[in-house]
Amino acid sequence: GYLRFLVDSKLVFETLETIVDRAAVPWYAEFRNTGLERSEQLKKDLEWFKEQGHTIPEPSAPGTTYASYLEELAEKDSQAFICHFYNVYFAHTAGGRMIGKKVSENILNKKELEFYKWEGNLSQLLQNVRNKLNEVASSWTREEKDHCLDETEKSFSYSGDLLRHIFT
Repeated sequence: GYLRFLVDSKLVFETLETIVDRAAVPWYAEFRNTGLERSEQLKKDLEWFKEQGHTIPEPSAPGTTYASYLEELAEKDSQAFICHFYNVYFAHTAGGRMIGKKVSENILNKKELEFYKWEGNLSQLLQNVRNKLNEVASSWTREEKDHCLDETEKSFSYSGDLLRHIFT
């Protein structure tokens, strides 16, 4: 279950990173190279699991569904997309780190995965992204800001679907 979670998470992070790199909406480019990116770290972790003799599964429905939804939002609903961007990255730096610590202690013989490591000061990286988010949102109307906030429930639902892998 944990490997499925990592595989699906990698797909979601790759999708987010591809979207901001492609920058179909010009201000998406503001969120390139934030230091919060995770797909390369997940790639290394999955390679480590493979070296340990584990078979790496293909992405499953929760990951592919979420990635498709992010692609769709990125093209047609930038405020909703940015809600997901924020929630995925910021949730991983909080609750995600706690999950990683528990998994490390309980099933990985205290090995810390790359997914839970950042270069530089994580608090500063988060603050830098927060500042960029606030700058981008400063030009939004009240309705656009509310629309972004309204997407939070969907963001948590999709992320929750990924996390359920851990408990299966």
